[in-house]
Amino acid sequence: MKWHGRQRRGRAPRPKRRRDSSPVTLSGGDVLLVGFFSARQRRHAILMAELAEAVTALGARVVGCVVQRRGVSDGGVKAMDRPYSSRTLVSAGKAREIALAREESGADAVVFLPPLTDQQRDVLAELVGCPVISSTDLRA
Repeated sequence: MKWHGRQRRGRAPRPKRRRDSSPVTLSGGDVLLVGFFSARQRRHAILMAELAEAVTALGARVVGCVVQRRGVSDGGVKAMDRPYSSRTLVSAGKAREIALAREESGADAVVFLPPLTDQQRDVLAELVGCPVISSTDLRA
């Protein structure tokens, strides 16, 4: 058998992680909101207020808000639309800040304004210790 870079020699293939498909219930729970914005986005406060309204309309209570704003610097303009981290969307320091805010507020869930990939959702949920969803999941 010829070994290819993606196969692990002498071992069975890793099982794929299955995402818990059960929906997160926000009704009656405490929620921490998180936004990620370019410095060019001037409506970030309005967008966060709209997210807070959508969450409260579902019966949840907003207990905090964390915003990651990304400034424009020489050479950084091309990367503005990309997240700091493909795994967590936000910087490592901001991820720790979100985890601390969640712990201090006792939030039952964290809602991100931008869409999240399944991997980002899983990694962030592990980091913050509670379910993580994106605003696009609220509309579903």
